Order: sequence, then C-alpha cells, then structure tokens
Amino acid sequence: MCVDKGSARAGIIDVLIAKKIPFIDVGMGLNRKHGALNGMVRVTYFAAADAQTVLDKQLVELADAPENVYRTNIQIAELNALNACLAVIRFKQLRGFYLEEGPIYNLLFGIGDMKIVSESELT
Repeated sequence: MCVDKGSARAGIIDVLIAKKIPFIDVGMGLNRKHGALNGMVRVTYFAAADAQTVLDKQLVELADAPENVYRTNIQIAELNALNACLAVIRFKQLRGFYLEEGPIYNLLFGIGDMKIVSESELT
C-alpha cells in the first residue's frame, strides 16, 4: 500500500486488518535541515496474524501531517522508486523467491547516512 495521506491509510488498514489480509505498507518521512532534504523511507509488513501488534507500534502515519515536506517536493522520484523496490523485494521474500533469513516486519532506509535497518522481533 502506498498512500500519502495518513487518514486514508488509517481507513484502509482498518479494513485489511479486519479481513485478515496481509499487506505491505510503504512510507516516507522527509524534513529539510540546512537546505537539503533528509529523512527515511519505510517498508512495513503486516502479517495477518500480527497486524494489530505491528499497528500498535505506531510505525505508520495514520493522521494527516500539517507540514508534509513530501507534498512540496516532487523531485524525489528516486526515493519513490527505492521505496517501491524495497517493497517488491520484501514481497518476493514472503513469496519464497528471495531468501528471508528472519521474519522482518519493518525496514528503514536513512537518506542522510544511507543505512538500512530492519526490525524482526514483535515484542
């Protein structure tokens, strides 16, 4: 799922969780510091069995951010493409095409430091 409006995302997530449909949600948080854009891209997997637990971790925006840098910067096609690629790779892991060494439910890519971190423990 790729939605740039938190309120719309919240409604869709409610339906998917209620119907026990697993899904991947992607997101991007940008900010402007010292003139350059910084932030993260996110890929979050909501397995049918653990979706509410993942939602309770508050990893995804469910409200409309008043000052959303994303809406005012259309020249970030590479970040959108990267986010989509990470989501497709995660999907292919879930389908058995790529190896999945652990049950990753959240992945973040930091723009400023170019680091990727993942979370796999749902505690």
